[in-house]
Amino acid sequence: MMNVHIGLNVKNLEESKEFYRRFLSITPAKEKDGYVKFLTTEPNLNLTLTQVDEVQGNIINHLGVQVNSKEEVLMHKERLEKEGFFAREEMNTNCCYAIQDKFWVTDPDGNEWEYFYTKQDLNTEDSTVCCVS
Repeated sequence: MMNVHIGLNVKNLEESKEFYRRFLSITPAKEKDGYVKFLTTEPNLNLTLTQVDEVQGNIINHLGVQVNSKEEVLMHKERLEKEGFFAREEMNTNCCYAIQDKFWVTDPDGNEWEYFYTKQDLNTEDSTVCCVS
């Protein structure tokens, strides 16, 4: 098994831990002073949060979870809206050389996460810019 690992610096560990607990629908696998780790199996992800004094800039363009259908996108959107998240929806959008159905949520430090389904790949140049605001 392979896991994608993402290590994020966060300003407020408790606030970020709560965001990701609700976003991923799981409790942390490990909690230490200034550190939290989440392990998911769908998708295979090792996400760590490390508290720092200051988070500057948004070095990450965005993060995402690719699913297998529009129905899965809508299921996760509904789940996260029930958790109180604002989900910015973009259905049938031309993004990153593909037609996609997706929605976005933003974590406490401004990192944008998308759940998306790729309906069709494209070769056109007008789709080179991703739909991140």
